[in-house]
Amino acid sequence: MTAGTRDPGSGMWQETSLHTSRIPSPMSQLYLITDRSQTNGKSLHDVVQQALSGGCRAVQLREKGLPDEELMQLAMDIRQLTLHYGAKLLISRSCDICLAVDADGVHLGAAGESISSARNKLGHSRLIGYSAHSIDEALRAEQAGADFITFSPVFHTPSKALFGPPVGLDALRDACDRLQRPVYALGGIKTENIAEVMACGAAGIAMISAIIAADDPASQTAMILKAMR
Repeated sequence: MTAGTRDPGSGMWQETSLHTSRIPSPMSQLYLITDRSQTNGKSLHDVVQQALSGGCRAVQLREKGLPDEELMQLAMDIRQLTLHYGAKLLISRSCDICLAVDADGVHLGAAGESISSARNKLGHSRLIGYSAHSIDEALRAEQAGADFITFSPVFHTPSKALFGPPVGLDALRDACDRLQRPVYALGGIKTENIAEVMACGAAGIAMISAIIAADDPASQTAMILKAMR
């Protein structure tokens, strides 16, 4: 069983559990993951800026297939946006870019650099998120030192189809109960199912297309945050 309160000063979700001693989330409840292929022709800069203006305060820059120079320039651009809005920026998989743009941390997965290696490079002042697709994987990431976990796919979504069938709400609830680190639900989450996701004990939700592909990312972000209260 879990319960939670939102700190009115920071907007961060702080959870408690009857079974575990929860570690408060280092981020706000909404975690935006970028994908420039889903912006419907808009610049990623504009979409992220609109999401930030709508209240998003945590962004993961996750842009596959960009040459290093272009990715670095994009990271610098998005970093300036997040600084302006007082939001956190995490870089997908690259400690080098994280350090170069003074981002708040990195987000890792099963492929690529290990959590321990990233921690050695980044120290303890920066965050490490980890993408887990099973409870066992999430537990291993927590033991290795991840600061928070994204757990997916909760519901069916094309972007996560390669990871197999949805894990579902029961697995999400189990992960939230068993992990001390904050768990962010990801995959197929929409305004109509946010309440049941949060009821599982999630520290927050991570979203891609629901915001990135929205006609009005600012209004969509504000509506999602309202649904999470």
